[in-house]
Amino acid sequence: MSTLTKSEPAGTAPETAGPFLSVRDLQVRFRTEDGIVKAVNNLTFDLERGKTLGIVGESGSGKSVSNLAVMGLHNPRNTTIEGSVTLDGKDLLHASQRDLEKLRGNKMAMIFQDALAALSPYYTIGRQIAEPFMKHTGASKKEGRERAIEMLRRVGIPQPQTRVDDFPHQFSGGMRQRAMIAMALVCDPELLIADEPTTALDVTVQAQIVDLLKDLQQESGTSIIFITHDLGVIREIADDVLVMYAGRAVERGTMREVLKSSQHPYGWGLLSSIPRINASVDIPLMPIPGTPPSLLNPPSGCAFNPRCTYKELVPGDRCVTERPPLEMANGHLSACHLTAEQKQSILTEQILPRLSS
Repeated sequence: MSTLTKSEPAGTAPETAGPFLSVRDLQVRFRTEDGIVKAVNNLTFDLERGKTLGIVGESGSGKSVSNLAVMGLHNPRNTTIEGSVTLDGKDLLHASQRDLEKLRGNKMAMIFQDALAALSPYYTIGRQIAEPFMKHTGASKKEGRERAIEMLRRVGIPQPQTRVDDFPHQFSGGMRQRAMIAMALVCDPELLIADEPTTALDVTVQAQIVDLLKDLQQESGTSIIFITHDLGVIREIADDVLVMYAGRAVERGTMREVLKSSQHPYGWGLLSSIPRINASVDIPLMPIPGTPPSLLNPPSGCAFNPRCTYKELVPGDRCVTERPPLEMANGHLSACHLTAEQKQSILTEQILPRLSS
């Protein structure tokens, strides 16, 4: 296998034919004492250069697992990964660890969900930001410190010259998340995976983080995968949306298509469970009934069928016996046995009136 060369700065890398990131038929399996966990199943999606893909779904739907596979961060001793993942034409699944280490933090980077857990408590914020920069560029400690101060200023940390020497516990939750973003962006990666970066933050800080990512993307042209369970956040940042359930893609389309005219019962459930400011306090939220399935033994047919209130509209037992393909329905892709006419009728007569009430 040939050694991958260091990537060019963001915005100057030569473009290859096809999407910047291409994931095809990705499967991730974990070997456990209880059996094989089918965490991701035949997942396919593309991400264009400079665009943002939002991946949504409940906990355990495979959002983070699939993107950790893209980064090459799964433990190979208990994980089996199949399929194809290419970044700017480079094969990631069959790359050596040495090649992946050259790419991680440099051409691709990840913002982890829990900044306090991801940051080491033993080292200063500045050292942790400077380390990947020094590793990938050969910069000196002085240059690394200057770059760390620059990045802290770039992400809106006040008094970066002094805060650069603080430890993670001295930062608030929102500031730690900004420091994580600074660390991820210190080498100007072309792909940024943000794994629920706004979770557990108050709405004001959430909005600030989203605005920061949008501004940084506009400056550098970075491609972003934004993982979340919050459709409100997705509405503010995503160009395209991928909805996952039980390790599979159940809906895929532009942000407007998925959020304004969802074609899947799971998508309807996610939309209906969002609290709205202008809704009457007397109108209860509409939670999705049941719980997500075990990925040790997922349901046959459509994995959502045990929780679906519309499966009786499908003739026979197709929802239980036959897995629906991801195919075009009323403008974008969805995996459901309901006909396009049924989906549109349910959306316009039941779901949209409920959302506007």
